[in-house]
Amino acid sequence: MAYIPHTDEERRAMLAAIGVGRMEDLYEAVPAEVRFPDLDLPEAISEMEILQELQDLSEANLDTRHFASFLGAGAYNHFIPSAVDAILRRAEFYTAYTPYQPEISQGTLQAIFEYQSLICNLTGMEVSNASHYDGATALAEAVILALNHHRGARRKIVLSPAIHPHARQVVRTYMQGMEIEVVGGDRLENDSRALAGLIDDQTAMVAVQYPDFFGRVEDFTALGRAAHAAGALLCVSVNPLPLGLLKPPSAFDADVVVGEGQTLGIPLSFGGPYLGHFTTKKEFVRKMAGRLVGETLDSRGQRGFVLTLSTREQHIKREKATSNICTNVALMALASAVYLSVMGKQGVRRVAELCYHKAHYAAEKIGALPEYRIWNTGPFFHEFVVACPIPVAAINTALLDYQILGGYDLGQDYPELKNHMLLAVTEMNSREEIDALAAALAEVGHA
Repeated sequence: MAYIPHTDEERRAMLAAIGVGRMEDLYEAVPAEVRFPDLDLPEAISEMEILQELQDLSEANLDTRHFASFLGAGAYNHFIPSAVDAILRRAEFYTAYTPYQPEISQGTLQAIFEYQSLICNLTGMEVSNASHYDGATALAEAVILALNHHRGARRKIVLSPAIHPHARQVVRTYMQGMEIEVVGGDRLENDSRALAGLIDDQTAMVAVQYPDFFGRVEDFTALGRAAHAAGALLCVSVNPLPLGLLKPPSAFDADVVVGEGQTLGIPLSFGGPYLGHFTTKKEFVRKMAGRLVGETLDSRGQRGFVLTLSTREQHIKREKATSNICTNVALMALASAVYLSVMGKQGVRRVAELCYHKAHYAAEKIGALPEYRIWNTGPFFHEFVVACPIPVAAINTALLDYQILGGYDLGQDYPELKNHMLLAVTEMNSREEIDALAAALAEVGHA
């Protein structure tokens, strides 16, 4: 749509309609000292000059192209095939029409359908929606699904303390004002048995993370049985990439599987936009938030795609909508679909194997240092926890001199893990980088 400026006559008519005499009167609420022209702005410069200034500012950022990164905690540095970006930036996808009218948005609908199919294959679940904003949002929507499933009769949610702290905070924010009891175990060393002890006849859902926030891999089959025996649902928040190597959450009889999909072809991008994947058993499909694209045949027998379900408040369900979240991140879902298609089953498995073996090599090297101790005692994937001799913040500052981005300071969220660092290793970390990290930690630990 072209931009058509208002005429002076139109402006006068609009001002008169709202009872204002001049344009300046619209800004009376703004203090005079910060109102144009008294803004104390610098002199104007040319486009060429401002582009150079922005370039200089951007180069002050530390990034994974110039520094070896061992920082994960929910956002990971993985290799992304160039085909992902090449397809993503095609105009027919980049400026795609929102798929309310299927006759003019078949490409977008098919891309979402393929994404849904791939995510179901990866998680082993039966139904996927078109995605959510991020993994934390998806987890919160899983809680809403459980509450709707029990029709308000159950008001208790059990959250594992090993779920990403930010995701747990989002769930608690969602639950504000709803008289919902959100509980979680405090025994990080023995997650499943501690959580099973919290389940009762008021529990609507038990939620865990796989691999968990500390990188640990645990079999939740017994916890799933305990939850189902009490009539509760089991939700597994999962990083999808390890599923190329690990058993899928469906093996635990999970009812809902959610998680952050950033690892599937989405760059770090200073924190987003990312992708929340959301899959369930078929029996819960009508309680699922967001939209779902389905495949059908048109009047001529040709394959076509439509919004099969869109249970949102703007549509027929209105106040009975499953959630007020009504959109998806279609471009990021497309990126994940392209990534999974390009990598294939064997490629995803190979990446997962590289992450696993490199992380264990790093843990072996660091665990051999007398000043450090590996906190993890069982299986882990590509993240592990290191007990450090000095504060993590001091270590990370020192590591910058070695052109290394260190790990996550767990003491920020878990007081009992003060001076503990969460390190992430992906296929992007070479053996030389891991050796350099171990050598740098040895020097820093003596400081």
